[in-house]
Amino acid sequence: MHLAYPATLSALLFCTGLYGVLARRNAILVLMSVELMLNAVNLNLVAFDVWLSKAAEETLHSGQALTLFTIAIAAAEIGIGLAIVLAVHRNRGTADIDRLRDTAEPHGPEDPGHDGLDPDESDDPDDGPDRDARAAERPGQAEKAEATT
Repeated sequence: MHLAYPATLSALLFCTGLYGVLARRNAILVLMSVELMLNAVNLNLVAFDVWLSKAAEETLHSGQALTLFTIAIAAAEIGIGLAIVLAVHRNRGTADIDRLRDTAEPHGPEDPGHDGLDPDESDDPDDGPDRDARAAERPGQAEKAEATT
């Protein structure tokens, strides 16, 4: 068998997986696309191992051994990846990558909800050095202000 057939199939599988990683929005589909890319690499490793073993009589079959190692790593990656995706889906209710990224990033000056303050500062009028004076002006709030300090 020629080396061109498995190499072409491997290139097609890898390109399909790469398209899936770049175009998909669902985290589970992205993980499946990564697995497709790893399987394309495994196919290349085995194909080149068989092709190179014809040249040498005594070989170690290092391509096949590396393929087994890659399969073990891929199994661990998909197990941990699915656990993370399920935990995020349980907490946030979605596995959409764009929504998850938007909730994780801090708001910048280009966002309409940004007021230019430090993230540590709040716009609560009850915070600040004269909080106790303002609380004393409101009846019934002085005890609450003293209890919180």
